[in-house]
Amino acid sequence: MIGKKIIATEPISSVKVKEVLDEYAEGNELNYEQNITLNHLSRLPHFSLEDSEKIIEELEAMDIKNKVAVRIVDLIPIDLSDLRLIFAKEVKQPSKEEMEKILEILEKYDIEE
Repeated sequence: MIGKKIIATEPISSVKVKEVLDEYAEGNELNYEQNITLNHLSRLPHFSLEDSEKIIEELEAMDIKNKVAVRIVDLIPIDLSDLRLIFAKEVKQPSKEEMEKILEILEKYDIEE
């Protein structure tokens, strides 16, 4: 099949997806799925693209996997119970102090509505 072979995968934040779809929409017509995705992402609160990249870098510096860091930026947990759910299926569970540090990092940045 043409175009059906996956060469590589990399998790990206929802704010990056929104930016890519916005740029694509300027010169092209979006299909149904792209429109639904863009509409959904426009309604969610999120960090700015620059802030989300900084947060991901800070979380990776704490030895958190990229996919988990992206998930944290997308879901914007507000307390320890939300954060525990994000780490529920991960092999390496952070300590309570590490989770509090993650929440402190998130609080440093403004959420856009």
